[in-house]
Amino acid sequence: MLRGIRKVPEGDFPEAPERLAAKGFAERANFDPQASAPFSSTGPQGHRGRMREKLIDRGPDALADYELLEMLLFLAFKKGDTKPLAKALINQFGSYAGVLSAPPDTLFAYPGVGIHSVAAIKLVQASAIRLARAELADAPVLNNWDRLIDYLTMAMARESVEQFRVLYLDNRNRLIADEIASRGTVNHTQVYVRELVTRAMQTHATALILVHNHPSGDPSPSHDDIEMTREVQRAIALLDVTLHDHVIIGKGRWLSFRREGLLRGGSA
Repeated sequence: MLRGIRKVPEGDFPEAPERLAAKGFAERANFDPQASAPFSSTGPQGHRGRMREKLIDRGPDALADYELLEMLLFLAFKKGDTKPLAKALINQFGSYAGVLSAPPDTLFAYPGVGIHSVAAIKLVQASAIRLARAELADAPVLNNWDRLIDYLTMAMARESVEQFRVLYLDNRNRLIADEIASRGTVNHTQVYVRELVTRAMQTHATALILVHNHPSGDPSPSHDDIEMTREVQRAIALLDVTLHDHVIIGKGRWLSFRREGLLRGGSA
């Protein structure tokens, strides 16, 4: 064991978090917070209390994105100025939403960001996704298409790997279940079809919507996407279950098989 070396837990750094974050980011050749971040790194005494009062008295719309992230990081750091780290993360990931949706491993790669910070960030992301999903639960999904796309974009657009999910609907097109069937490239069509048929029977679904994302950002369907969709549609038709659509989520774009004419009749 090397002497003089100790593990310092997150939130208890020998240096203030703003100094550690600034130094750590500056050591990376591809990121210079002083050059790219037009923000001050100083924090006044009593700042946290004033931020909380601002949130309660004036509402969340009164807070800038970096202030929301700054306050979120309060959960990870019991003391110190979290503003510089918040601003550095937003500059690096492009937006507050980009920070929330960044993969945990990517977040862990930055000095000053540990398990407490990542847990807080992922908790907020999960809460936002569940809130959006809850708003879909009590109304026919097909009558709330824009809200559905917003939810799917929030949940999947920034995923770094391909995710395949299925929305199971009742006879009024209300959401019964929203389940992730797999992560990774869809390349085992037969297995997925059997699983979807079984799950449709278990949930008593009368309709399905298939959804997956393209991490490349381009929602154009591949040949495998089209073939898999047709096979699913043929299989569930035997159960008198309808395939309403297959939606591919890209980055800032999405594609509907039905709108593109890739679903025809009851046996594509």
